Amino acid sequence: MEIKQEIDLSVTYNIREYPDIKSGRCDNCDSAQFKSSIKNMIFLRECRKCGMKKVV
Repeated sequence: MEIKQEIDLSVTYNIREYPDIKSGRCDNCDSAQFKSSIKNMIFLRECRKCGMKKVV
């Protein structure tokens, strides 16, 4: 029996603490489409499908 980790979409995760399950894909919905932004030298990646955010 596989236990699926609960992902809180209101939290911004850090890729160092939570590396991608599949490289270049969203951990929550497995989509490969992201919105990216840079602010104060921080690169933020947000999934276009579910909104999961991760600092890369």
